[in-house]
Order: sequence, then C-alpha cells, then structure tokens
Amino acid sequence: MAVDLGGIRMKNPINTASGTFGNGWQFEGFFDVSTLGAITTKGCSAEPWDGNPAPRMVERTSAIMNSVGLQNPGVAGLVESCGDYLKGLEGRGCRVICQVAGHSLEEYARAVELLEELAPFASGLELNISCPNVSQGGAAMGATPAAAAEVMRTVRPLTSRPVVVKMAPHDVAEIGRALESEGADALSLINTIPAMAIDVRTRKSRLSRPTAGLSGPAIHPIAVRMVWECARAVSIPICGIGGIESGEDAAEMILAGATAVSVGTASLHDPTAAPRILAELEEWAASQGVSDINELIGAVQC
Repeated sequence: MAVDLGGIRMKNPINTASGTFGNGWQFEGFFDVSTLGAITTKGCSAEPWDGNPAPRMVERTSAIMNSVGLQNPGVAGLVESCGDYLKGLEGRGCRVICQVAGHSLEEYARAVELLEELAPFASGLELNISCPNVSQGGAAMGATPAAAAEVMRTVRPLTSRPVVVKMAPHDVAEIGRALESEGADALSLINTIPAMAIDVRTRKSRLSRPTAGLSGPAIHPIAVRMVWECARAVSIPICGIGGIESGEDAAEMILAGATAVSVGTASLHDPTAAPRILAELEEWAASQGVSDINELIGAVQC
C-alpha cells in the first residue's frame, strides 16, 4: 500500500485534507492517527489570521459550505502549540505535511522560511494557491497559469523539501503543467468549489460573505474528472481530494490517476472516516489481484 507523493513516502495512500482534521491530535481519542499515510495541517500563514466573521459554515444537500477564511495562529503559533505532537507523529510513521497560506508572494515566502526554521519535522509543504491576492483585487493567487507559476517560482528556492500545490478547481491541466515546469513535486486537487447559499426569508447570504467553498459528496464526480484531466497533463504525482466518503470513492480517484487521496468533509461527521476508508481501500486493492497499489494508479479504461 506504500506510495510516493513527490518525495513524501507514505505507508498507505490516505492523507487528510487541510482544515478538516485540525492538526491531528484532536482525533487521537478516536483512533491511532499514525495508521494513516499522512496528515496535512490546517493552512498556516507567516503571521496569525483572524479569519472571517460568523456564520462561517452551512450545511447543504450532500455537502457543506465554509467561509472560515483560513483562521490560524501563524507558523510560530502552530509550532508552539502542536510541534511536539507533529514531530512525534512523524516518528510514529505518519508523514506530516504543513500547508502554507498567503495573500501575497512575500507572505508565502515568509511562511516557508519560518517553516524551514521552526518545523524541520515536516516531510513536505503544501502551498494553498487558492488564497486571494490582496494586492491584485482579491483574485486567487493561483487563478491563472502565470500567477500559479509565479508563486511556485518564488517558493521553490526556499526549501529542499517536497512541495505539493493545492489547486483551485479550474483549468487544472494548464495550471498543473505550469506548476510542474516551476518545480512542483506533486499537486493536490481539488479545493472547494465556489458556491452561494441565500436565506430566502431574509434575502441575505446564509454566511457572513456572499460566497463560500462547497465540499463533500456533491463535488466528488467533479473532482474525479479534474484529477483525470490533470493526470493526463502532468507527470508528477497527484493527491485527489473531493467528497471521499468510502474506499470506493478513494479507488475512483486512484483509477483516475491519483497517487494518494485526502479525506476531508467525511471526518467532520465521522471522526473515524479516514481509517475506515483505508481499510475499505485495502480490501478493494486486494480484490483487484495486484500485489502493489501503484499498479492501479491511472488504470481507468476509457
């Protein structure tokens, strides 16, 4: 079941999606987190961010919407509060991937520099390029191939660790190629899909912002399609994300071309979702008559 996500060597393909799993320790009362291949920490910026005002989450049919705004304590705060646990988790065989957030190229660079200094325990970094660029009118930092490439070009010289880039759900093939050309080691997709929910009684948004990110089972078929499109365009590994609720959902991602998968929204309603999905994925892989799950990556027959 071991896989290699761009230099992050995982004992199995199950990762956790940033923002849905805390920083790992919150789930230790439900199961042994070290049984997973990796966890991805909540997005962290160079300095603390307050996030968006409440309400920040709302349930929809087969999905949830969130507009948390990447509230986080900053890199120093993350390491102070969770560093010992995360270092221990690495020692127990579960890879730790620290997600990096920023509103500008300078903020990304500073966050990576701080992680290099303060978090040597992390096996890799994940760049969230869906953050808004405040200096350019609020468009996502990775909204275009050129913009995504610029973020990667800025960060690549600052770390020798594997860099995974979390992509927005659009133009994934073209943007994926741009990121690969600038030295990305792997890609993770998709991030939440922009959506809207209106309270028809008050005629106002159900959240504090007009739009928010949609995640959960409702987006799974879209995510599978985008993983397949991106996998055909790049040669670096992909971590598939989007509405994974079962081993079969994870298997779909792998057949579409994903090397690993991240469990996200499922952990919010079932804290034991990740190990359950791992067990179901192992059972599926065994049923396919292969000795190595890597033989199934991209094995869809179209």
